[in-house]
Amino acid sequence: MNDPVLRVSNLVTTYKTLLGPVRALEGINLSVDKGESVALVGESGSGKSTLGLSIVKLLPLNSEYTSGEIVLDGTNVVPLSLSQMKKIRGRIVFMIFQDPLNSLNPVKKIGSQILEALRIKYEGTSYEDATGKLIEALKDVRIPDPRSVIERYPHQLSGGQIQRVIIAMGLLMQPKLLIADEPTSAIDVTLQAQILKLLNDLKREYNMSLVFITHDIGVAYTVADRIGVMYAGKLVEIGPSDEVILSPSHPYTKGLIASLPSGTKRKGRLQSIQGTPASLIVPPAGCRYHPRCPYVMEICRRSEPGFAQVKNSSVACWLYTNEPEKKPEEDFPKIQTN
Repeated sequence: MNDPVLRVSNLVTTYKTLLGPVRALEGINLSVDKGESVALVGESGSGKSTLGLSIVKLLPLNSEYTSGEIVLDGTNVVPLSLSQMKKIRGRIVFMIFQDPLNSLNPVKKIGSQILEALRIKYEGTSYEDATGKLIEALKDVRIPDPRSVIERYPHQLSGGQIQRVIIAMGLLMQPKLLIADEPTSAIDVTLQAQILKLLNDLKREYNMSLVFITHDIGVAYTVADRIGVMYAGKLVEIGPSDEVILSPSHPYTKGLIASLPSGTKRKGRLQSIQGTPASLIVPPAGCRYHPRCPYVMEICRRSEPGFAQVKNSSVACWLYTNEPEKKPEEDFPKIQTN
């Protein structure tokens, strides 16, 4: 069996703040195989974007890797210097950010800044050859009239066009892993569907691995082979997309699914998850979700659960252990997920 393109082991990422250290990621373990797509979902502040930035080493200056490894294509990038990491970005991993305009220089034409990156990767490539590669990449991401687009400035393009340009830049660099952080959050629903289809098509065509970060579990379902659910800096459930969506196991995942609007719900209010997200400065003892959990037991308040195998998913919840305190599941309140 081939080694995964990405392997994250026991990762702890900490932010230094005026209120004290914030462990934004706590003991994250994750792997992504070649050609596989994994979506990370959860509420704001759950650590999804921090995990993406940790992988590409673009964290802010007040952050540090407290422990763990991030192995990209066989190389642990945590100890690498900035100059060493520059050789990894683009070639091995490429990240699409939530606001694509932040990835482009507003005073340079689209073509000139992408060609600059392209000629760094392919040393000795002529301007004509590089331009040809760029035109083909823009065609691959379904941009009409690409020769006209490369002569424009970023502000002259729509949000959907800019997002496609950034994806084209990623394809030109031919990374083994593409990380997309909320790439459809700033565009309308029609363009969102087009971008999601484009990512799925390109993943198949290029056999590229994908980490897709989103707060929308419905969007995750359309792009991912597996879905990982994050809560308060921890991964609480990960498994095949169909299983996580149609048969969720962790109480938090059940709550997320139950809160989605459904065409079958004609009357009444949507369900919601009670309480507020856990503080990362002073997180709750035991399971971080226990103050909001309808299934809470005494052991949840004092001890952190490990992962248990539930069907084909891994779930961090005391409901699935063999502890003597565990009650039969039918004794717990039910969360409707359909």
